[in-house]
Amino acid sequence: MLEAIRKHTQGVLAKVILALITIPFALWGIDSYLDQSGSGAAIATVDGQDITVQQYGNALQNLRNQLQAEGRVDPALLERPEVKQSVLDRLVTTRLLRNEAEKSNFRISDDQLAKYIIGLPEFQNDGQFSQELYDQILAQNRLTPSQFENSMRADLLLQQVRDSLATLAYAPEQLARHAIGIERQQREVSVAEIRTADFLSQVSVSPEEIQAYYDKHKDKFRVPEQVKLEFVMMSANTLIADMQVSEDEAKEFYQTNAAKFQGDEQRRASHILFGFGVSPTPQAKQEARKKAEQVLAEVKKNPDAFEELAKKHSQDPGSAARGGDLGVFGRGAMVKPFEDAVFSMRPGAISDLVESEFGYHIIKLTEIEGQGQSYESVKPQIRAELMYQKALAKFSEQAEDFSNMVYEQSGSLKPAAEAFKLQVQTSDWLSHEDGAKFFKNDRLMDMVFSNEVLQERRNTEAIEVAPNTLMAARVVDHKPAASRPFEEVKEGIEDFLKLEKATQLAVKKGEAILADLKQGKTASELEWIPPVTVDRGNAQGLTDQVMSNIFRINTEKLPAYAGVTDGNKGYLLMKVSQVIGGLEGEGADPESAKREFEAALAAEYEAAYVESIKNGSDISINTQLMNAANQ
Repeated sequence: MLEAIRKHTQGVLAKVILALITIPFALWGIDSYLDQSGSGAAIATVDGQDITVQQYGNALQNLRNQLQAEGRVDPALLERPEVKQSVLDRLVTTRLLRNEAEKSNFRISDDQLAKYIIGLPEFQNDGQFSQELYDQILAQNRLTPSQFENSMRADLLLQQVRDSLATLAYAPEQLARHAIGIERQQREVSVAEIRTADFLSQVSVSPEEIQAYYDKHKDKFRVPEQVKLEFVMMSANTLIADMQVSEDEAKEFYQTNAAKFQGDEQRRASHILFGFGVSPTPQAKQEARKKAEQVLAEVKKNPDAFEELAKKHSQDPGSAARGGDLGVFGRGAMVKPFEDAVFSMRPGAISDLVESEFGYHIIKLTEIEGQGQSYESVKPQIRAELMYQKALAKFSEQAEDFSNMVYEQSGSLKPAAEAFKLQVQTSDWLSHEDGAKFFKNDRLMDMVFSNEVLQERRNTEAIEVAPNTLMAARVVDHKPAASRPFEEVKEGIEDFLKLEKATQLAVKKGEAILADLKQGKTASELEWIPPVTVDRGNAQGLTDQVMSNIFRINTEKLPAYAGVTDGNKGYLLMKVSQVIGGLEGEGADPESAKREFEAALAAEYEAAYVESIKNGSDISINTQLMNAANQ
């Protein structure tokens, strides 16, 4: 349980991952990604239901936006594999919990849902729910009321499941204080080592012992079956150098992907909106435009009156009261016509009428923060990306022909090498394990050691050994498995047996010294390291082995001692000379300790519950697709 408390409460990374544990009851939750984010290739499948690459990407971007907006973490932290894995794990968990909620007949009534939505601050105007603001915000996010309400209902169902688990997390105050006190305890520690190396000169090994060890453990000296291979690899990367990209292609890519090259540039703008409604008639659009043109003339005549005119005429309830101010935003935050206009303006400029799906806008650019990337500065990057895209396309065209050729002309790799301008390469001796590590592909080596390839000396099939990389191999030489001869290994056996005997002497001496220390005797030959004060989260340079044992020592009487064998290195003696904090230590407030302990307990209950669901569910993760999505 103490490990659970540390896992759930410490470290910046833990806090990021913790953000994924709570359903974000805002305008949209994690669960909404499972319903509203569109289709695509499945990055995971849960009991036959797909979680797509797009859904995963949206969830990851939502977390990134949320944490960066709050300034809570370094953006680079969000690129760490464990954070990305946590995002996918949370989507899988959400899917599992939603299915369980349905199976268990959890229900959210229409009245419960209505009360919750009415209470959301996003839809409040002067402390009251605003239907107009509700419709406006949903339209801006391209959600129908039905889609949004279904998403909120699903989120609330999940919260019901979590709340029911949290009610089980009860702990008496005394138990909570005891656990949290131990968790926060510090210990002053010193370590001494009885080294195996100091006893090597005292031991000897006879030839008979060496021979006996070899005879008994011949399997340890067995060299596995090995092969030498010829192989060819066809990769999209090798095609890049032959790809050509024109200036027009590069410029078009830059314009189409402007948001990608935004850098840290953000803009602040105000607008006056003249709405014409959903599916407007020509007459409605004409009336809105006429009104917009009249106000635009006033703005052009007197730009300083923009705020007052926005308060008076704008039909955007979210910004009108602020003089049309929309705050600071980057690319991708607004609809495209609006964004294109804003990012083409200079500070202080006022646009002509800009038409979007919401109506006609008069826009004023008030501020530019940060700096975008100019075309010239990113042209090399764009050219490289376009060359790679063309290489991928070329690879896709050639992959089937390559596969067919190595299969149809299975007696040699040269025809495929010549046809596709590839180099036939040769490996050193490789076992199955060595080859799987070298080529990072078990399937290839399974094929290499099959009878068809090994005995008949045919080409393997073309195997995808890495994304967009195909490889075919053939065996050119073969060694069967055999034991290494005694003369070749006897020196290594002698060294090993000496080390083993010396370790036994070190442990024997260490245990004797430990017994004396526990009886209050001294050991002048020990060299204790200078004492350090450690807690469970701060090792102060001590090894994991010491840290895993130091808080197990009974400290009723100080100094307290313990010892542990350190593999073949020797024996470690540990001394605790002082205990700081503890059950009644500073910061062990009864109520906060109880809350902290019960929160950790609830998290463990939820983790155990989710694990039990996973064990009974059919879950598959497309690791290759996830890696590609991350890239």
